[in-house]
Amino acid sequence: MTAPPFLSSPLLSSLPGVRHAFFTRAGGVSQGIYHSLNVGPGSADDAVSVTENRRRAALAFDQSPEDLLTCDQVHSPVVVMADAPWDAGRPKADGVVTARAGLICGALAADCAPVLIAEPQARVVAAVHAGWRGALGGVIGSAVETMVAAGADPARMVAAVGPCIGPESYEVGLDFAEQFDAVDQSSSRFFSSGAAPDKRLFDLPEFVLWRLAQAGVTRAEWLGHDTMAAEDLFFSNRRAFKRGEPDYGRQLSAIMLEA
Repeated sequence: MTAPPFLSSPLLSSLPGVRHAFFTRAGGVSQGIYHSLNVGPGSADDAVSVTENRRRAALAFDQSPEDLLTCDQVHSPVVVMADAPWDAGRPKADGVVTARAGLICGALAADCAPVLIAEPQARVVAAVHAGWRGALGGVIGSAVETMVAAGADPARMVAAVGPCIGPESYEVGLDFAEQFDAVDQSSSRFFSSGAAPDKRLFDLPEFVLWRLAQAGVTRAEWLGHDTMAAEDLFFSNRRAFKRGEPDYGRQLSAIMLEA
């Protein structure tokens, strides 16, 4: 059996000693609305299928499923440091940082922005789940601070924002935009006019790149894939909601230090 296909970041691919993957929904065993590589333990998918999908994702890194570390994501600014596989279950957090080779830091997403960060000289990597709430609340800054505490320098960090809902697909109300204004009025530039006077289009990937720059990470890119618009490639929470579907799958973005 071959490992599932995945997308790559040119920036991260240029780094020595770092492996990464932005998986799509292809290459797994799940059925129905979860077809096919649903790696989300928090979904209502068959647990055996999710376990097999996670095993296949770990295989892409030549590692065991126990080495794939993802959190019980709660849209928070909380980031955890991992030194070994988790024996006590998934922590409630939205970012994983490690300086240990062979541990795979992973972020699950289905419209939210997955962010992979690497500092090759200090050999520290991170995977971050950045939905609008987490990005606004500081999860990216928390990840960078956790990496710094492990010896990394933001000036040497490289980051990639993976597949997420794109600016043409993310229509929100005025109350949504007002929450951003309350934190930083300059964030208004990430909103454009929607289909009606009381609607706005929000540019999540650009906002995340801005948050990275605020944290000192200036070498960063978005891969450019809109999860809402590309059903054949990605799961999408918003698309599932619009269709009245009861749940949705999650795709994985992951990064690892090589030995």
